[in-house]
Amino acid sequence: MKLQQVLSLTRKAIDDYHMIEEGDRIAVGISGGKDSLTLLYALHGLMRFYPKKFSIHAVTVDLGFQNLNLEGIEKICEELEIPYTIVKTDIGSIVFDDRKESNPCALCAKMRKGALNDAIKKAGCNKVAYAHHKDDVVETMMLSLVYEGRFHTFSPVTYLDRMDLTVIRPLIYMNEADVIGFINKNNITVVKSPCPADGHTKREYAHELLRDINLNAPGVKERMFTAIRSAHIDRW
Repeated sequence: MKLQQVLSLTRKAIDDYHMIEEGDRIAVGISGGKDSLTLLYALHGLMRFYPKKFSIHAVTVDLGFQNLNLEGIEKICEELEIPYTIVKTDIGSIVFDDRKESNPCALCAKMRKGALNDAIKKAGCNKVAYAHHKDDVVETMMLSLVYEGRFHTFSPVTYLDRMDLTVIRPLIYMNEADVIGFINKNNITVVKSPCPADGHTKREYAHELLRDINLNAPGVKERMFTAIRSAHIDRW
């Protein structure tokens, strides 16, 4: 997928859900994976011509795993002239060594978001962009159905009143396959997650389940996404 196509889908989501206003300072959460790097390039591209002027600041929360190499991200941000902050933490050792959590993802996510939000506020940003794409939207809905018994997923825009911070998700119209295509076409090097739980989560189960269903009923993901948009879920 070409950058122009990424920009088109990103702008449509931003316009449809009024994600960006004049003067916004937007932090971009960067894990180093394909999704967050695609979002970084998309928002950087939109900055050049979007009618409402905004700025971006990349932020990575380093969980403390020894084999995490962020040099590639630093180089990208330097080339794009994007400010980049790395937040050093011991979250990895707390979750896996000290607490020995049987369900590490929940605690890790809570601590990681706390560290990210603190860094965002220190950087003077009023919004944070997450790199959730269309597959993430549908998979979250499936997780909610299976484990919570309700039809629900995260919203395109969420206001965190305790932090006075707005979360936006500009990639919700992009398929994961589109993201992969963009990364491959542009030879962008991604950072492999060093987390021991990577690939062994409930979300991975939902990912595989959706893939299996789509094999038997092609197009089911798009129909599920349409159902989400028309189901009157809060802020959709």
